[in-house]
Amino acid sequence: MLSQDIVLEALKAVKYPGFSRDVVSFGLVKEISVANGAVSISMQLTSANPEAAQQIKSESERIIKNLPGVKNVFVEVRQPAAGQSAPTIPFSNQAKVSGVKKIIAIASGKGGVGKSTCSANLACALKHLGAKVGLLDCDIYGPSIPLMMGIHDKPTVSKNEQLVPPVAHGVKVMSIGLLLTDDQPVIWRGPMITKTIQQFLLAVEWGDLDFLLVDLPPGTGDAQLSLCQTVPLDGGVIVTTPQEASLGVVRKGIAMFNKVNVPILGIVENMSYFTAPNGERVEIFGHGGGKSEAARQKISFLGEVPIFTEIREAGDSGMPIVVSAPNHPAGKAFIQIAETLGKNLQ
Repeated sequence: MLSQDIVLEALKAVKYPGFSRDVVSFGLVKEISVANGAVSISMQLTSANPEAAQQIKSESERIIKNLPGVKNVFVEVRQPAAGQSAPTIPFSNQAKVSGVKKIIAIASGKGGVGKSTCSANLACALKHLGAKVGLLDCDIYGPSIPLMMGIHDKPTVSKNEQLVPPVAHGVKVMSIGLLLTDDQPVIWRGPMITKTIQQFLLAVEWGDLDFLLVDLPPGTGDAQLSLCQTVPLDGGVIVTTPQEASLGVVRKGIAMFNKVNVPILGIVENMSYFTAPNGERVEIFGHGGGKSEAARQKISFLGEVPIFTEIREAGDSGMPIVVSAPNHPAGKAFIQIAETLGKNLQ
């Protein structure tokens, strides 16, 4: 017999546009009524995008009409008015990570901006400043943290059947790259990524940490939402390069954090400029875009990191520049950013 539960279960096949998660898991379905073969559904979206609303409405109607016993379907999709702040996506099943004081997500709107390099060096910089630090690599498809941190040991298993993360440069590290053989690709769909991230957070023996930095993949997809759904985040850091192509997608990353109610701790401008051997300053990607965007968004500008060959060489060798040369200008830049980040969390 047709019921509200049957309709709700069917709506799990309706994906939110641009995501692999469905409208039910996002908590967007607010009311369902069923009477004499007539089904009425009310949804509240977090976006004012009319195309998303129309797609959800059409797909919901199509799926529900195919249920046995359905004669008529009415789907109401409510949206915030343009200019209004959208309601945040509710995550009611978040769990605290035992022993971890602060969890910080390091994100970027697009790839190639040096986000993982910043994550590794910021983790080492916070350790350099005396903090207890962990670093979680959530880039499931392209994990690079093991290389940059110079670690290849597989995690062990504790008596409590939890993974024990190996330690590099005083930082506890966990990555899917530590569980795979060399060059083994990860060919997974969204649910597998979600489950892995949950396990890396809650089934790893992180111990007592002042900071757990989470290196996210580029974009605003499954990994980002899984992280926000699984644990309460203390803030997000956005890494960008100065040019508009990068800043345009940074705004999407900021909007994502706003919708999931994660405070933005600040923006880091990476590859800010290059100093030629003759001392000439060359702004390859422009300059100041990150600082200007931070001012426009009314959020903190954490600092800028110039282009240095030594940063790349240090990452390739598994010795982040903060570890190998803390007094180098690049090492000092990361340490200063870590100091500012710590102050913003106080």
